[in-house]
Amino acid sequence: MQAGELARIMDMELLQPDMAGRELTVRGCYIGDLLSNVMGNAATNQIWFTVMTNINILAVAQLLELPAIILLENNQPAEGVLERANQEEIPVFLSRESAYDAAIRFSQTGLAAR
Repeated sequence: MQAGELARIMDMELLQPDMAGRELTVRGCYIGDLLSNVMGNAATNQIWFTVMTNINILAVAQLLELPAIILLENNQPAEGVLERANQEEIPVFLSRESAYDAAIRFSQTGLAAR
């Protein structure tokens, strides 16, 4: 699935439009805001839903080989996050939804079962 398609299906904004054509391997999702929990429980190829917006989210996503980060509840990325995300080639999305509503929508896409 391409990043732009995920944005459309999930009704989100891809904060780096140049990454719309980037292919994402998605095998479920992980929802969490405590970095140590994410590092201990998220799996490679899971999309990460979070309200965290600082630069550390990119280090965790890169470490775990997470294909994308979705910032929930319209939380804007901190300064420098998008520049680093571009360097690391990690798409960052903005969702207006809560974790609960975003997870339901994600489940309805069929991507959660992959």
